[in-house]
Amino acid sequence: MKNLWNDADAEKMVADYARKGVSRDLALRVYTTRLLGGEPRLVLHGGGNTSCKTKATDLIGDEWDVLCVKGSGWDMAVIEPQGLPAVKMGALLKARSLETLADEDMVALQRSNLIDPASPNPSVETLLHAFLPHRFVDHTHSTAILAIVDQQDSKPLIETVFGDRLGYVPYIKPGFDLAKVAAEVFDADPSVEGLILDKHGIFTFGDDAKQAYDRMIHYVNVAEDYVAKNGKPQAAKAALPAKLAKPGDIAPTLRGAVAVARGEGRFDRMISDFRTSDAIVDFINSAKIADYAGRGVSTPDLSIRIKTGPMAVPAPDADKLGDYKGVVRSHVEAFVKDYTTYFETNDALDDVKRTMLDPMPRLTLVPGLGMFGHGRTLKDAKIASDVGEMWIEAVRGAEAVGNFHPLSKADLFPLEYWSLEQAKLASNKPKPLTGQVVLITGGAGAIGAATAKLFAANGAHAVIVDLDPAKAADAAKAAGNNSIGVGADITNPAEMRAAFDKAVAVYGGVDILVSNAGAAWEGRIGELDDAMLRKSFELNFFAHQSAAQNAVRIMLEQGTGGVLLFNTSKQAINPGPKFGAYGIPKAATLFLSRQYALDYGAYGIRSNAVNADRIRSGLLTDAMIASRSGARGVSEKEYMSGNLLGQEVTADDVAQAFLHQALAERTTADVTTVDGGNIAAALR
Repeated sequence: MKNLWNDADAEKMVADYARKGVSRDLALRVYTTRLLGGEPRLVLHGGGNTSCKTKATDLIGDEWDVLCVKGSGWDMAVIEPQGLPAVKMGALLKARSLETLADEDMVALQRSNLIDPASPNPSVETLLHAFLPHRFVDHTHSTAILAIVDQQDSKPLIETVFGDRLGYVPYIKPGFDLAKVAAEVFDADPSVEGLILDKHGIFTFGDDAKQAYDRMIHYVNVAEDYVAKNGKPQAAKAALPAKLAKPGDIAPTLRGAVAVARGEGRFDRMISDFRTSDAIVDFINSAKIADYAGRGVSTPDLSIRIKTGPMAVPAPDADKLGDYKGVVRSHVEAFVKDYTTYFETNDALDDVKRTMLDPMPRLTLVPGLGMFGHGRTLKDAKIASDVGEMWIEAVRGAEAVGNFHPLSKADLFPLEYWSLEQAKLASNKPKPLTGQVVLITGGAGAIGAATAKLFAANGAHAVIVDLDPAKAADAAKAAGNNSIGVGADITNPAEMRAAFDKAVAVYGGVDILVSNAGAAWEGRIGELDDAMLRKSFELNFFAHQSAAQNAVRIMLEQGTGGVLLFNTSKQAINPGPKFGAYGIPKAATLFLSRQYALDYGAYGIRSNAVNADRIRSGLLTDAMIASRSGARGVSEKEYMSGNLLGQEVTADDVAQAFLHQALAERTTADVTTVDGGNIAAALR
């Protein structure tokens, strides 16, 4: 591992922060924290922490000796000074004399001694940093270090690799007890340059930021070199099918299998992130991959991300995909059963009241293909995949120098079900569409863009499909929530299929279709050119059918139901003069929506339509408004507000109707009218 310290960069950061009133010590603490946090083999998604002992002034001007330590929620790779809240050292040091200190009391102690009461919670390992005398302390979960400590009898190997330069600390759950024991280990030999925490990670320290950082990189390199020079050959590879299925062939099946059933057709769905590389595939093709996965996580904090460890499934045979759904579901059922037993067994050991987290795996290993991270959001799914890559690296190293033997699941339980983590999870309330994927055709138009934005605000990830890929990308950016834009001519079946394949590749599947794209051509029906009418049918009917077919194909593979939503227009009910080329295919699309409700309701797939009228959009342009108002003999203003309410209806109003239909779990074959009131277009 390369040492990234650069004198010029360090001094520039000191100078930049000095202009903002930040001390040299804290600026250099930020600098090396970022160096550590930017390397996933050291720090990953909240793991690890750093500190420095310095002075700070409170709100009334009193100066205190403080510990500036990483705060909860901050990413070390991009940390700012405020991400290292200052805690009064006196109270922290006094706590060492206590015999016991409950986790909640420890947090209260730390918060009550913050210089700035608005600061985030200091790290759970704050006391360990405080009890060590050094000015700068660094802590990481280096994968190379984990390869050494994740052994059944790790202490002799640790001594072989590091000699007497690092103190050995047996595994203890992070908190007050660990801090006291670690401090005692240091006191027994103050010459050590760091501490190895069994089954956990490494601490290094120094009198300045550079020394603590240099020592971290040095000892990580010692571990890496040992693994490289003393590693034994990898285990034999498993046999693979002659023809492997593709990731997209199994992603919807897997995504459906890990959805949490809430009863009566309701599911908490997951997003799936597929990850692969030569290194990933080489490792998970091992004949022992299921064994490795069953042993657990490489460091305890990963339980917050991937629970008790990954789930390994067999390689998918492209010629037997029909059987693979059952294979996947049986493996998920086994994982759930094991996890439930793990919870019930360990929960029964005390009187603490706990709520079992959902038991679904968060990382699935698929020999021959790669791995799928699962999460309620794309961000969470990607984090699970990131963790999976580091888990592979740690396990590969541990197996090279011995046998991967991480912390037992019984010891893991108190950390996964830590009251502090339970409180954090309980405060994270999902939105109505969290975990769901919506695909919207005509997504860059007024109605499509408004719908994408509204659905994303309610938790969905949106796939915005439009003929213009640049406009689709812009609409996705405006929608937010990691939405994506896809360019496609939806009258081309291959391009429509490709758009849905993209949704599967990025998110693992599709739950909601908003089939919205359309265009209008004018002319009296008896004088229309056949080519124009056929062109209108291609876009205003057959494209809706193509979209629905693709959506249903994926929804059936997922097995968690779904929603089809069609924009049918009031023309389907109340045709206007010279508008037959548009209204006739739209009428067919309205009945298409009802046919899908009839044919797929038994599978939990709902189908509804929105009957909208006079929405300013790419279809109803200013020129079209002028033409249609002229055809009806009214002014443009009267035409746009010519309804019972006397108010213009907007794209946002249509988006609200689509959202209502998406959330109305017991509504199908519905047509919702959004036109301000038009009796002639009203359904019975």
